[in-house]
Formats: sequence, C-alpha cells, structure tokens
Amino acid sequence: MSRASFSRRDMIAGMMAMGPMMTFGRAFAAPNAGSRLLVVFLRGAYDALNVVIPTGTDFYYEARPTIGLARPDPHDPGTPVPLDSDWSLHPALKQSILPLWQKKQIAFIPFAGTNDVSRSHFETQDTIEMGQSVGQRRDYTSGFMARLASVTERQGASIAFTDQLPLCFRGSGAPIPNLALANVGKPVNPRQAQLIESMYQSHAGLAQSVKEGFQVRDMAFQTLDDEMKASGRGAVTSKGFQLAARRMGTLMRNHYNLAFADVGGWDTHVNQGGLTGTLADRIGDFGQGLVAFADAIGPEAWRTTTVVVVSEFGRTFRENGAKGTDHGHGSIYWVLGGGVSGGRIAGEQVALSPQTLNEGRDLPVLTDYRGLIGGLAMQQFGLNASQIGRLFPGAPPTNLRLI
Repeated sequence: MSRASFSRRDMIAGMMAMGPMMTFGRAFAAPNAGSRLLVVFLRGAYDALNVVIPTGTDFYYEARPTIGLARPDPHDPGTPVPLDSDWSLHPALKQSILPLWQKKQIAFIPFAGTNDVSRSHFETQDTIEMGQSVGQRRDYTSGFMARLASVTERQGASIAFTDQLPLCFRGSGAPIPNLALANVGKPVNPRQAQLIESMYQSHAGLAQSVKEGFQVRDMAFQTLDDEMKASGRGAVTSKGFQLAARRMGTLMRNHYNLAFADVGGWDTHVNQGGLTGTLADRIGDFGQGLVAFADAIGPEAWRTTTVVVVSEFGRTFRENGAKGTDHGHGSIYWVLGGGVSGGRIAGEQVALSPQTLNEGRDLPVLTDYRGLIGGLAMQQFGLNASQIGRLFPGAPPTNLRLI
C-alpha cells in the first residue's frame, strides 16, 4: 500500500488495533531485587463464604438452606475439603488451590475488608483502589499501587493488566502502562505505526506515549509468541482468565515487579448455586488461572512473588429469596506465593452467630485491607515506617507473619 492510499481511516484502524492500552514512562524494565507483588481484584463482590466455607458452625447451614454446601465427608468427593476445624474449601478448588494449601503457599484471611459501609460496588472499589481513609476528602489522583510504585522506586517495572489504567495506579509521578492481555494481537504494521506516530509529533508528551505504547505492545506480543512456540499445544488454555493469567506470569517473570489485574462477574444476587452453578464455575476457573500464573512465572520467580486477592466487600451471610446473596461487608482475602507462610487461616476471627454479624447480616471487618497490604509490602520490599505512612496514611501495617 502506498503512502497516498493509506487513509486517515487506516490510521484510526491502526490505532484501534493497539487494543485498549496506553503507556507512559519506560516501556519495560527488568524486575529489581526479584520481589514481585500482584494484586487481583474480584470486582462484583464474590461470595467468599461459599468458597472458604465456615463449615464448623451450624449457623451457616441455618442461614443457607438452599445454596449452602454440605459438611465435609471424606467418603464424598463432592463435599468441601477441611482446612481446619472451622473452615473448608469449595471442591471446585480441589485440583488448583488445595495443592497450594498443602504446600503452605496460600493463606486465607477472613473478616477482611474496608470500613466503607456504603455497600456500593463503585464507591467501595474506589475506596480500596485509592487506599485513603474513609470519611476524608477523596483524592482521585492518588492510587495506592501508584504510591507503592513510588516508594519502592518501581514505576518503570509496574503494569496494570486491564483495559484502562485503573484508579489504583493513578498518580505515580512516572505514569504506568496498562495492557489488556485478552486483546493482545499481532503488532501494528511498522508503516502504519510510523504514520500514526507522525500524527502526534507536534505534541511532545503524546508522541512519546504513542511510541512507547507500540513498544510495550510489541514486547508483549513477542514475549507471549515465543512462550507459546516454546511450550507447545498444552501451554495455553482456551479459558479467558487462565490464558490472561499465564500471560501475566510470563511478562512478570522478566519485566515487572508490581502488577494489578481485575476479574469481573461476581455479583451473584440470583441463582448463585452451591456445589455447582455460577459461583462454582467461576471460582473453579479462577483457581486454575492462579495455578497457570504460578506455572508461567516459574519456580524461581514464584519463590519471591506474592499474590493478593481482594474484593470490594463480602456478601450477606444469609441467602436471599432468589437463591443468591446480596451486598455485604467483610470478605475473605487470599495471599499466596512461593515464599508465603501459608497453610493457615490468618488474622483475627470471631465465632459466627447472629450477634457477631455486622448489622446482623454480614461478616464484620477485623483485618483492614490497608493494614494487610501495608504489612505485606513492608516485608516484601523492606519498607520503613515513613514509606508505609506514605503508602497508606493513617493505617499502620498489620503483620500476620505471612512472609
């Protein structure tokens, strides 16, 4: 195609072929000192109580007569797997997460969350991503992952695996790339890329951003293409999150220290299911995705990688009339990695009863998410008190001895 026949429509198409990604700052950098942190956000508020299940209390069975899972039975493979005397794991995670538990590479933190009681998905997601004190004026230009990148000086080795730059990565001082891995296709034709870049030459900041956007996309494609060719047919699964998670592991192994990803579809008001159904299917896929991530990042990098799984809030302890659950408060977070001191239920707990529920309907929050992540970051990256104060102002770190 000649330059004359390359129209503005072609330029726009070429820009769209880049996928929903913008990038700024350095295109990529090798991880510093090996330590890596990935935060995975389950958007929509997953029903933690049907995943890590309080099978040690009769109250659970009274509250969930339809969607509750049976008590553990060693003779029935369809029942939950005991983790300790109080908690059990959904059997959909038996082939993925249970082996990590047995290797003591994952811990669950019940009664975790934020003191935001709005029960609004968007407001509470913003609360978590900003990492600021509830009740104070919100600064939407400062996300906690951006502050973490700043205090650890890892802006050039940070990335969001999302369609758009998430709130948590805003305001790092050195902008952070984002890359939607589900949409990584072949690189844009070099001639098209050159013409698209020329459109922005008069805008110094934008010109550099567009150029580096192509660099990140090309690097991601080449890395993933090489990985697929090297590992053969069985290396990449067809399921969405498993594929994305494997790609995340491949990229973080060599290029990134700090990363954020989100997984949607957890708002189960209707026909949630129990042993089988919507939640069981999604959590099963999610567990397989985390295993794919650990496999792709490799055993050496996995030893110094920590993955934190959060959700904006939990769901009601009692099922609703539509065989689902409604917006709640406290949740159950996951912390996993090759260096994690796992195989345990960590953090403060309380016996579950109608009297101990928050507002009589859902889990109270006993472990603040800022304290949890702050404590992990302090141990993972050797941060001091001043740096933690910048990361989560007004929230002292909680040391659950997970690393």
